[in-house]
Amino acid sequence: MNLEDAIKPDWRWGTSEGSRDLDRLLDRRLTFREKLEWLEEAETLTLALQAGREANRAGTETSPLLSNPGSESEPI
Repeated sequence: MNLEDAIKPDWRWGTSEGSRDLDRLLDRRLTFREKLEWLEEAETLTLALQAGREANRAGTETSPLLSNPGSESEPI
């Protein structure tokens, strides 16, 4: 992310319109590669959550991505 200009916090970010403005501001600062990495991480999380829901319905173990912080397996 380009850190040339510091983003000053704004109270409007707490509103729905201000939140969208912040998203647009951050999107303009991300490189294309950073956007792709963000999308891949979001997709991985979505798939892990979906697998966890399906595992809970079936009564089986959940994905290691959804493990508890103190457990032996580390999330990716």
